[in-house]
Amino acid sequence: MPLRPDIELLSPARDADIGIEAINHGADAVYIGGPAFGARASAGNPVADIERLVKHAHRFGSRIFVTLNTILRDDELEPARRMIRQVHEAGADALIVQDMGLLELDLPPIDLHASTQSDIRTPEKARFLQDAGFSQIVLARELTLEQIRAVAAQVDRATLEFFVHGALCVAYSGQCYVSHAQTGRSANRGDCSQACRLPYTVTDTQGRIVAHDKHVLSMKDNNQSANLEALVDAGIRSFKIEGRYKDMGYVKNITAHYRQLLDSLFERRPELHAASAGRASFTFTPDPDRNFNRGSTDYFVNGRQDDIGAFDTPKHAGLPLGWVVRVGKDHLDVQLDAGVDPLNNNDALTYYTLQKELTGLPIDTAQQLDAKQRLWRVVPKEPLDTYPDLRRDTQLSRNRDMNWVRLLEKKSAERRIGVTMRLDDTPDGLALTVSDETGVTVCAEIALPKKEPARDPIKGEAALREHLGKLGATIFRADAADIVLATRRPWFVPPGVLNALRRDAFDQLEAARLDAHVRQTRWPEVTPPVPYPDDTLSYLANVYNSKARDFYARHGVKVIESAYESHEALGDASLMITKHCVRFSLSLCPKQAKGVTGVQGTIRAEPLTITHGDEVLQLRFDCKPCEMHVVGRMKKNVLNRAAREEKASLATGVPMQFYRTRPAAAGR
Repeated sequence: MPLRPDIELLSPARDADIGIEAINHGADAVYIGGPAFGARASAGNPVADIERLVKHAHRFGSRIFVTLNTILRDDELEPARRMIRQVHEAGADALIVQDMGLLELDLPPIDLHASTQSDIRTPEKARFLQDAGFSQIVLARELTLEQIRAVAAQVDRATLEFFVHGALCVAYSGQCYVSHAQTGRSANRGDCSQACRLPYTVTDTQGRIVAHDKHVLSMKDNNQSANLEALVDAGIRSFKIEGRYKDMGYVKNITAHYRQLLDSLFERRPELHAASAGRASFTFTPDPDRNFNRGSTDYFVNGRQDDIGAFDTPKHAGLPLGWVVRVGKDHLDVQLDAGVDPLNNNDALTYYTLQKELTGLPIDTAQQLDAKQRLWRVVPKEPLDTYPDLRRDTQLSRNRDMNWVRLLEKKSAERRIGVTMRLDDTPDGLALTVSDETGVTVCAEIALPKKEPARDPIKGEAALREHLGKLGATIFRADAADIVLATRRPWFVPPGVLNALRRDAFDQLEAARLDAHVRQTRWPEVTPPVPYPDDTLSYLANVYNSKARDFYARHGVKVIESAYESHEALGDASLMITKHCVRFSLSLCPKQAKGVTGVQGTIRAEPLTITHGDEVLQLRFDCKPCEMHVVGRMKKNVLNRAAREEKASLATGVPMQFYRTRPAAAGR
């Protein structure tokens, strides 16, 4: 099946207002959390707000996806089903899900997308999900171009989606249980404690320190700006920006950045086009480096790299600014690098201490001393003695530029749909036919009791074009060349009459565009049900309710273990599986030693230990698939709390918060 030519830019939204701006800045689709059950526990949105976002998006043919990508308890299935019905009635185009139990419920005919939390790394898994009824599949971030091509070769109907920007989870999505084991807060339930961003001391099997207080599980941020065309050619058709916790400025900037990159690609490749209508223009120059980021990496798209980690800090260092030339009693004198924008009151600076710790220095006031020398006097918000190791020649960066912040707080984009207009005579007056760039066409007519030729034909024609072209209050755009006057002569038409005709035509066009938006319904799964690629599932499959168990049993799985969140006493277990390898990043990988004289054969992939406070985890290395396992066990206090919850459930009759599965053949 040929790959479809329409390419989708998918932007995040923390709330409806941010989603509307994502649409205005060029998004072909927006994903947003529903009222509950999303993978960002504190990023829920009322159904009424989702409906408001849907109405705005559908004006441009953009789509709205609601996330319900957590694993659910049995007692949550019915509330989830009701919520799905509500968001479907609100007009949402699709639901992004992880829990396969949802497919066993009586759902409305809403389109289903398989979340990246479903851990989709192989062609077999992707093909299965397509055949099970998913029309869009979010692939694992760790895949290479070659692996993506292999998936695309097996998936002949579903759309392949890929994250191209934003924060990176170090684990395969859906395969991290560190947070739950240590705190009872489950990443698969939208409540990750982000243990991966903490500093750890790494020791070897002999107790020797390999790295001290390094953020060895913290990744740089994903940035696939240079790989979009290669991803298109590999089979990706939906480009996803991470960031449902991000603010308005981030969404505006990053959406605009990728919109421009994709539009540039479409100009070079006219066989490709955007998945929605309208062209966005911006009042600013997009720049991903100006938003919060931990540095950039394209991760594994082009193969394993040794610089994917943000080991020094998980914070945003910002852009290079200049250096300290003098430290006064209550101020700094700072010389800016050439080409750097001026300082502002309330900017925020950063620098590294002698211990390589990133330290923030918010500015109270900034005063220019010498424009030619680019010299500024900076008064920090806190006393200078609270900032360690601040001295002459300290290199400074800026991670908040108030000019940039204010720029994105204003209206910063305009999105308009191209139209053509044709003004014709009718027996009783005039008819205005309008067609938009997608082919939607309407016609409005108005009566003219008496047609009078314009006294000056040239001025009369100019007046007609001027009034027809007044589209400022609409989402449409027409150049002079797109307005055809097919009347027998330039009539004199009172401006009020012509304006009424234009308004009628464009009101009709808006309504017709909304009517033309067709929501894709849920795909029927292949019958009889296709077998799941494996007949045994461990806790890594995240089966947390009886309906999920029924789903896998129906697809031929014989043994189904319960999810880690079911509080089974697993003892030591893989709490995280990741493609990131600490040994490789620290240049201790046996494969790196190949060909090095005197080293080859002396380095082995022995386990390492990482420690943060009283948290101790072991790193084990599976070199054949080139993966790392972070191994540990659930804390006793988490297990004890689970036991209390079970006892309370039995005493009150409230549904249990976990479900223990047995081999399918044994029944329940």
